[in-house]
Formats: sequence, C-alpha cells, structure tokens
Amino acid sequence: MRIVAAIILLVHGISHLPGFEGPWKLSARFPYKTTILAGRLDVGDVGAKVVGVLWLLLVIDFAIVAWAAYVGAAWWPLGALVAASGSLLLCLVDWPETSVGVVIDVALIVIIVIWKSGLGLIRLG
Repeated sequence: MRIVAAIILLVHGISHLPGFEGPWKLSARFPYKTTILAGRLDVGDVGAKVVGVLWLLLVIDFAIVAWAAYVGAAWWPLGALVAASGSLLLCLVDWPETSVGVVIDVALIVIIVIWKSGLGLIRLG
C-alpha cells in the first residue's frame, strides 16, 4: 500500500508544475498572470514569480515525501500532511483554476488524519 501512496503523492506533486511554469513563462500552455484570489489581488511580476516558486517547492516536497513513503520512512505521513496542507493553501490562493486540487488535497488530509488517528478504517502500513 505504501507504493500506491508513493505513486499518488508523486503524481500529485508533479501536477503542481503548471503553477511554476505559468509565472516563469516557461510554457505557452499555461497562461502568465499576476493576480491571485480569483483575480482580486494583483501581486505583480515579482509576486507571481514568488507564488511560482512556492508551487515548485511543493513539487519537490511531494517528491521527497513520495520517496519516503516508498522506502517506508516513519515520518512520511506527517510529511504528506504538511505537503497536502501547503498545497491546499496555494490552491485556495489560485482558486478557481485549482478547484480540483482543493478536492484532492482535502481527500489526502482526511485520509491521513483518519489513518493516523488509529480508528482502523484505513491501513497504509
């Protein structure tokens, strides 16, 4: 089950790359914008790049946590909880484009909390 968790975490982490590519103008597939909070706040070019770097840090964070899950490191559930919480915050900042990410992050957080609460409903070993 850890391998499945690792794959899910890695794929979710990679899905954050567009958040970096857009502000840094690395791909025409993802639009460049300087606004957050559904267009209500213009953070300018520097602010957009900072947000982009935060997305990239989440890619790295999820990759590290996915590796930790794969090798069975004891700390990976906490790392996944931190990564999913950070992802949720950034998804809320970039709402509504990231609404799918909000759902996935909430699901990850709920699964990890239920599993670690010891209720026995979920076994990820």
